[in-house]
Amino acid sequence: MAWTKLWVIAYRDLTRNRRRTFFTLLAVALGLALLITLNGYIAGVLEDSLQNSIRLQTGHVQVRAASFPNDKRSLQWKDLVERPETIVAQAQAMPEVLAAAPVLWADAILNTSDESMGIQINGIDVSSQLYDPIRSAIVAGAFLEADDRSGVLVGRRLAESLGLGVGDAIRLTTINANGEPEEAPFVIRGLFTSGVLVYDEATIFMPLAKAQSFTLTGSRASTVMVQLHRQDDADAVAAALAQPGLQVLTWRDLNAVFLDTIGAAMSFYIIFDAIVMLIVAVIISNTLLMAVFERIREIGILASLGMKRGQIMRMMLFEASIIALAGIAVGIVLGLLGVYFLTQNGFVMGEMAAAAGNMPISNVVYARFVPDTFAWLAVWTFIVALVASLYPAWFAARLEPVRALHTS
Repeated sequence: MAWTKLWVIAYRDLTRNRRRTFFTLLAVALGLALLITLNGYIAGVLEDSLQNSIRLQTGHVQVRAASFPNDKRSLQWKDLVERPETIVAQAQAMPEVLAAAPVLWADAILNTSDESMGIQINGIDVSSQLYDPIRSAIVAGAFLEADDRSGVLVGRRLAESLGLGVGDAIRLTTINANGEPEEAPFVIRGLFTSGVLVYDEATIFMPLAKAQSFTLTGSRASTVMVQLHRQDDADAVAAALAQPGLQVLTWRDLNAVFLDTIGAAMSFYIIFDAIVMLIVAVIISNTLLMAVFERIREIGILASLGMKRGQIMRMMLFEASIIALAGIAVGIVLGLLGVYFLTQNGFVMGEMAAAAGNMPISNVVYARFVPDTFAWLAVWTFIVALVASLYPAWFAARLEPVRALHTS
């Protein structure tokens, strides 16, 4: 029997019970739509966190002293970059580089009249394009001036938690390069909101020269941070900046823990995807089994007229294929609409973003279109649908014509 005739028979059989077929098709569509929307949103969360880390914390490339520890912020001279301005000049001469600047990091305690809390000091070159994101994130007061000897920028979330505002005085305490405690008064010049709550509640900026004098680090810096036009150029730029006594790290090295966390998280989402597909498979299998039980006599007639077992199996597989393809088509449309909605409106994370630990999630996260992932979800949905139909198809093909004809 020609395959086209089997397709016609399969389609006719599905239209006999249109309500059951519709709800089975709907289950496939909604399952795939859910997976597409969820995976698009997850891709948005992960990409948002990675780009926030690069934009606010790591840059695309960093040049550090070879002895600089990865697990803490050291202020010892041997762990700092000497003459960072020469590295900055070398980096900025490269066409791949958008901006480069020295940064000095220091752990400190912020003290007010009522309480204290641990923060990170970022001593920055306030004229560098590297800090345009912070410059544009000022929500009160003004950005720093290079010659400001007492001014700092504070995250608005941190300021609000301490009841502080622009013009208020604070005291910062750190352990300087000599291993001794150092304390000094500062004035809040401005408040910023980067959109990343965990960053805004634990970061303070001050001019690089002031940070160096406060920590007794001379003209040294913790690192030279480099921002690129294209993320893919990181390896080439890192190779060009490499020299004895320095370690050059790319964004992959600097975000290794985060990337490992992403890998672990993705295994969970794969399991979730599999569970949704398994539910769809059970629904399809149940639908086809019900169809077989309702048509035992008809299948017996077809077998007695000469239809072979393989043809009966193919007919059932065609039924599953029609349901799956129609459901996938509808599911792709619904899923893409869901992703589009989240790319335009986003999802407000609120305090969930603050509870994400060191993961720099924005307060509002937008979904991303990831066509490769969506295509694989559609392919696997079709495969799962076919696998789910194998048992009903085998059961129908194994029916004995004589017994099937005597079934009422």
